[in-house]
Amino acid sequence: MSTAQVLLAAGLVIVVVRLAGWLVARLGQPRVIGEIVAGILLGPSVLGLIWPSARELLFPPGVIAGFQVLAQFGLVLFMLLVGMELDSRLLRGEGRRSAVISLASVTVPFGLGLGLGLLLYPQFGNGHDRTAFCLFIGAAVSITAFPVLVRILQETGLYHTRVGAITIACAAINDVIAWCLLAVVVAAAGAAGPEEVAGHIAGTVAFVLFMVKVVRPLLARVPHLPFWVTLVVAFLSAWATEVIGIHAIFGAFLAGLVMPRRPEWQEQIRVRLTGVVDDFALPMFFVVVGMSTHLDQIDSWQSAGVVALATAVAIAGKLGGATLGARLVRERWPAALSIGVLMNTRGLTEIVILSVGLQLGVIDTRLFTVLVIMALVTTAMAAPLLRLLSRSGAVSAATAVRPHAEVRR
Repeated sequence: MSTAQVLLAAGLVIVVVRLAGWLVARLGQPRVIGEIVAGILLGPSVLGLIWPSARELLFPPGVIAGFQVLAQFGLVLFMLLVGMELDSRLLRGEGRRSAVISLASVTVPFGLGLGLGLLLYPQFGNGHDRTAFCLFIGAAVSITAFPVLVRILQETGLYHTRVGAITIACAAINDVIAWCLLAVVVAAAGAAGPEEVAGHIAGTVAFVLFMVKVVRPLLARVPHLPFWVTLVVAFLSAWATEVIGIHAIFGAFLAGLVMPRRPEWQEQIRVRLTGVVDDFALPMFFVVVGMSTHLDQIDSWQSAGVVALATAVAIAGKLGGATLGARLVRERWPAALSIGVLMNTRGLTEIVILSVGLQLGVIDTRLFTVLVIMALVTTAMAAPLLRLLSRSGAVSAATAVRPHAEVRR
């Protein structure tokens, strides 16, 4: 591998990913869909199939290894931004209502995901621990992509509506619950026995308490927190959770949660990080995802049936669970369905979760591909369904929400 190869591949990746994202955005879809598809196009499923020599020339193993390192840096910075965007003030005002909807939108898909895991384990388990496999599938289908959801709300004009306010609060609660579930799953997947699982969980609880009780007050006392300190906290926190055994992304997310809630400072950090993350680090991640996605493995009616089943379970669990929760708190059907559609959005957050499972060996490339397709379908269906529902009067502009920094994804 030469420096020239890396530079050529990086330049090509950035152009293709950005172009695909722009084209998809012109069609009224979240940009992230096109960017993920671009990664798949550059991988073995498309480029490797129609022009294998070009793929070998552009993306030899050494280049992909370099991209994997860059992807990890990109994920840490992305999760830092996600944590910073979760504003506790969004949880006020609709507390009981949001809590009921959030609980339903996690428990229903998690339960269905466990059932799906039990069904898929004989074919996709590959000798891995069945409990960890099923728990991972349950947690994976329970995720809502908070950043993508906010982006859709802004682009569809729902951000300052009552439906938007409730959904943002639900998604914030949902994210915290789902990440906690996933942390337990990752601890279980990486442990040799119950004692080690307990050790991972105890270490995680201790570290969370340290970040909340010690690090957050210290950061709050610094009048003008330097940018480099923010990065140091994020990377050290990511390192700590990696050492504990629950993956670096959790530490980065936690670092974002404990950062000071000062709107002007947050906006400065967001502006400085977004360019690096969106325009450089995440395109490398999309290529790594593309190299792990093998559409050629969906080569039979049986494989296509697994994709359809996983997608149906994910939609029934998330959209159905959130809609059911909204009906329980007496939301009308159009509004309840709008909340369900929004909560069913997965996007990049789901891909991050699936990459963790693939990296840990909980799922293989076949199931990874199946679940990537599911994530793309559930994200792509949000905008057209919302346009349909808006015609039925689901949206009311009566209730405004406190604006906060725009989320790029």
